[in-house]
This record gives sequence, C-alpha cells and structure tokens, in this order.
Amino acid sequence: MGTGFLYSRDEAGSSRPAENFVRSRGCSVAGSDDGVYAISVAASMVSMEIQNLRVYERRGLLTPDRTAGGSRLYSDDDVVRLERIRDLLADGLNLVGIARVLELEDEVDRLRARLGEQSA
Repeated sequence: MGTGFLYSRDEAGSSRPAENFVRSRGCSVAGSDDGVYAISVAASMVSMEIQNLRVYERRGLLTPDRTAGGSRLYSDDDVVRLERIRDLLADGLNLVGIARVLELEDEVDRLRARLGEQSA
C-alpha cells in the first residue's frame, strides 16, 4: 500500500523508497542523503515525538535538509541516525554521550573510507 510518492510501506510496515515505482516512470530517485520525509513522517518512522527531532537538531545530532520555506526534510540517512539515537537513549546514554558516540562512529566511517581508497 503506497502512502506517498517517494516512499511506500511494505508488509512489515517499514518505509522504503519507492525506487522501482519512480524509475519505471523515468523520474529520478532521491539518494539516501536527500531529504524527502517531513518531520511528522520521520518521527512516525522511528516512533519518536516531533519535538524530540527538533531537540536533536538543536543539539547538533543531525542536520535535516530544509525547503525554501524552512520546513525540515529528513533523508533515509537521517532516519537511520534517528534510529541509532533512539537505541542509544534506550541503552541509557544522555544526549551528550550520544553526540560523542555518533561523532566517533562518523570518524570510524571516514577512516574506513580512507583505508578503502588507499587499498584500491
């Protein structure tokens, strides 16, 4: 059952980009870092309150895209990051601890990418 143009829900209820639908009609598909979800949709996808997403942005935990009118647009990468934030909160970390964990995970990703470039 489709719930929007750029995303749909599968039988398990998870949202996924509707790549096949969009590609079959000759349209371009948004990348995983392109903002496509409104704040209410992103909050629903990760079972969080909208206000929490605003707090996480203010604290620098994520940076959603903005429309010309200033509305937040969350990407698939942002949704994955929100899921990680949710999991770290469930593990008992506070927002300062979460910020540090995310910073270290981002650094590991950058180092792995550099290592991959050097070995290629």
